[in-house]
Amino acid sequence: MVDVVVVGSGPNGLAAAATMARAGLEVRVLEANDTIGGGARTLDLGLAPGLVHDICSAVHPMAVASPFLAEFDLRARGVRLAVPEASYGQPLDGGRAGIAYRSLERTAEELGADGVAWHRFFAPLVREAELFTELGLGDRRSVPDGLLSAHGLAAVAGLVERLLEQGTPAWNLRFSGDVAPALLTGVAAHAISPMPSLTAAGTSLMLGTLAHSVGWPIPVGGTGSITAALAEDVRAHGGVIETDRRIVDWRELPRARSYLFDTTPATLVQIWGERMQPAVRAGLVRFRYGDAAAKVDFVLSGAVPWADPRLAAAGTVHVGGSRGDMARAEAQVARGVLPERPMVLFSDPVVADPSREVGGLRPAWSYAHVPAGSTADVAEAVTAQIERFAPGFRDLVVVARCVPAAQMQQHNENYVRGDIAAGVVSAWGMVARPRLALDPYAAGIPGVYLCSASTGPGPGVHGMGGWHAARRALAARFGIMRPPALGPTG
Repeated sequence: MVDVVVVGSGPNGLAAAATMARAGLEVRVLEANDTIGGGARTLDLGLAPGLVHDICSAVHPMAVASPFLAEFDLRARGVRLAVPEASYGQPLDGGRAGIAYRSLERTAEELGADGVAWHRFFAPLVREAELFTELGLGDRRSVPDGLLSAHGLAAVAGLVERLLEQGTPAWNLRFSGDVAPALLTGVAAHAISPMPSLTAAGTSLMLGTLAHSVGWPIPVGGTGSITAALAEDVRAHGGVIETDRRIVDWRELPRARSYLFDTTPATLVQIWGERMQPAVRAGLVRFRYGDAAAKVDFVLSGAVPWADPRLAAAGTVHVGGSRGDMARAEAQVARGVLPERPMVLFSDPVVADPSREVGGLRPAWSYAHVPAGSTADVAEAVTAQIERFAPGFRDLVVVARCVPAAQMQQHNENYVRGDIAAGVVSAWGMVARPRLALDPYAAGIPGVYLCSASTGPGPGVHGMGGWHAARRALAARFGIMRPPALGPTG
């Protein structure tokens, strides 16, 4: 008999475990794989001696924005988040590019004729970045205190105005050239959804605002450093983490007063379905997944020779061409068609973390957007897309290894058919995630909660789903109304 069992050791599961352990409870974490971390792991894939690769996520604006990780204080625990001068870049044909620097002023200056429009678009959002982050990373049921004022309501009105502008066919009215629209669309494409759409627009507003405020950091040594810090804290407070512990039925679980699942809704139903309230089970069974990403890991013999040399400073490059190019590619994905020129997210971590280079070789990370469940090896398509904007890139490729969307679930079981967002990113899907309920984390069984990225606030390495669920469990199951301090000395 233990107090708490957490199934799954991704950032949300470890956030829940750390919160519970710090409350003085006996915690056991059960992980089906032989390594912990879920979508936040860094491993040697055997592609080059001593070279490590981020298995899933690699760049983490949410890790800096997250209220949970801010209180947890990664820096005090030895985790260094290197923030590139340029948050992201967008190459276009003809050797041109748009660069989103952490400095909004510099970004606007280099955008030329559309610089003023870009500055007017983002300046109010950047001023209220803290408020919008609290709203975006909330539990979708609570209203931030900052909104309950005339100033807060005015800020939200401005946010909604920009959301409607970029989420509808009006999205081209603000800009006169093609660089600024492409720069904004590359960020919107993180939603892996048709464009324009409200969800894609919301993604661009959230990530774009973070780009001009906290930046888009890359963890020194890899994403696994965040996982290691969380796991170390769980163990330091008496928690036990077990790997190779796959659970398929509730009878296999240790007896506990509360259970938190950093898993898919389908896994939760598989384990607890026979004991769930029928309405809850039906809601979780209806949970929908979205389109997918295929992963391509590169080993490069040098820096990417971007046609526009300013891109060399960008920690993330959205490789998709113009706004029209990217919209067409995402529309094809939504129709189940594999694009010849897919939308590609690319990152060379050495840009921010020179220690990742070993023996003159460097790892490079990329995702290509593809239809859900695609079995296609997109290594050549991704290589061709990058070569399109970086002539000579192909000559630097020592190894290119693709994990098709259909196999992404082997990396992280929550990525069903390659859906790296762990659930469809839509306006309704983000509100009713994983189902429409007053408490979206409750599983319909006393003491059982879902806390994965399939719950609010959704995807990203932020730990907020685990933190929200853990605080509910502390109050409901243990009568602990005041959550424990999370800092290193807490």
